[in-house]
Amino acid sequence: MSYTNPDALVSTEWLTEHMNAPDVRVVDGSWHMPAANRDPRAEYDEQHIPGAVFFDIDDIADSETSLPHMLPSPEKFASRARKMGLGDGNRIVVYDTTGVSAAARVWWMFRVFGHEDIAVLDGGLDKWLAEGQPVTGEKSMPQERHFTARTNSFLVRDYGQVLANLKTGREQFLDARSVGRFKGTEPEPREGLPSGHAPGTINLPFTRMLDMADKTMLPADEIKDAFADAGIDLDKPMLTSCGSGVTACILSLGLYLIGKKEVPVFDGSWTEWAGNPDSPIETS
Repeated sequence: MSYTNPDALVSTEWLTEHMNAPDVRVVDGSWHMPAANRDPRAEYDEQHIPGAVFFDIDDIADSETSLPHMLPSPEKFASRARKMGLGDGNRIVVYDTTGVSAAARVWWMFRVFGHEDIAVLDGGLDKWLAEGQPVTGEKSMPQERHFTARTNSFLVRDYGQVLANLKTGREQFLDARSVGRFKGTEPEPREGLPSGHAPGTINLPFTRMLDMADKTMLPADEIKDAFADAGIDLDKPMLTSCGSGVTACILSLGLYLIGKKEVPVFDGSWTEWAGNPDSPIETS
């Protein structure tokens, strides 16, 4: 079964053929949890796909909150994108160094701010390197390009909206974290946060979207099976969440591929939910 919306994903073969096209721009959107002790900017400086610019989700973020990598204002996003040479008329391809992870967050961010012509590189840099494709340490020097930011609020949920949804049940509430974190049997990676989940949440670990052998997205029928196995009704509205709004975007990407284009992400995710003492939390 083929994807309903295949435009959100490109293969390494496609990028090899199109990377020099005048309208294609490549973005390294790598990010890692602090415990990984990895510096994605330094790794980018050492090697990246030729022509790629580095997109830092911790820098292109709301600096007025203590929550990690929350969406910035449209003005800030447009300014940073413009300086990276990313803008109107570009076909953007984003990758990361862990297969499909933070790249999905960058994909979602661009869509939030109105740029739909963006795709994730399936399998990311690891697959690219495994195939012997070229990398460079040469810094990209893009020309600025106008970016028109048009915020699509349908793709975002904030704390108040998620809290209200617990009462209405209008949207199925999907949590992309691991089973242990969801059930409260494993600690959260962020110090001071309890594990567990919001009442009524459905657990679907983001890894269920991936072929773990090469970190590529699963075929459409297997993605649909993963949602069905979790008890999720694809004909009803849903929202996605995770630890800090990164891997939730992998669920939203999977849903986009199988025809659900506007699945919102809870931007603050578990970090905001569990960090609020008034939030109801369950473990089971």
